[in-house]
Amino acid sequence: MGTHLDLAGKVAVVTGVTRHAGIGAAIARDLVGAGAAVFTTHFREYDKRQTWGIAPDEPESILVALGAQGAGIELDLSNPSAAVDLFNQANSRFGPVDILVNNAAHWESGGINQASAEELDRHYAVNLRAPVLLCSEFVRRRPPSVGGRIINLTSGQGRGPMPGELAYAVTKAGLDALTLSLAADLRTSGVTVNAIDPGPIDTGWMTADLGTSLAAASPTGRLARPEDLAIVVRLLCGDAAASITGRIIRIQAEGAVENLKIELANNRLQPSAAGAIISRLG
Repeated sequence: MGTHLDLAGKVAVVTGVTRHAGIGAAIARDLVGAGAAVFTTHFREYDKRQTWGIAPDEPESILVALGAQGAGIELDLSNPSAAVDLFNQANSRFGPVDILVNNAAHWESGGINQASAEELDRHYAVNLRAPVLLCSEFVRRRPPSVGGRIINLTSGQGRGPMPGELAYAVTKAGLDALTLSLAADLRTSGVTVNAIDPGPIDTGWMTADLGTSLAAASPTGRLARPEDLAIVVRLLCGDAAASITGRIIRIQAEGAVENLKIELANNRLQPSAAGAIISRLG
């Protein structure tokens, strides 16, 4: 858990925090470790239906581990009112939200022969509609020129095919477009919008053989861990990242994280650079 980056006084919302092994829990732990208050969402029924399942004490044990700086609610993000409900409760518990991390996702296997309107709608409601509505609610509540951070978790759908996962692939791919367009819309507001593509991360769903083959194919020679992604989220939340927006950061691309750290270190040495909002694909 990182503590060298001061996020004291900041409030973050992180969706999809149900399992200790998951990406959302790693992000929540790291942000709390950096001083932020973190309000989370979980949805047990979804994880119970998946092969990985959840432990009897999850997610309550995650919230206990976060301590006084953590809180969360059970929330079905496919509900159209979920964004308003979430921000109302987060604001009531910790105050205005400074950081939004769209991590929650809906996944079902199925190719073109299994496609149906119902299946597509289930994916769309969580993977794309909910993040857009959450971004909208976040921006609507931010005072002018106060700034903030929006971070979307994508899955690299534009980098290669995902056979047998059609509804998931097409709906998650929309987060790339959301990131680029929203970053441009908000370029003068001080709110940055970035996406992180973690590549394959084993959060309990991989077989040993699959993990070995994916690690061998990775440019880094290993699979990223949820903690690796959490570090990037934390870095993007810091003051030195105020000029970084409109990027899709592929953390398993060779040198991607190291180059980001170098850029942020240079920004800390030249604080005036933070005022120049740039938008490019990372």
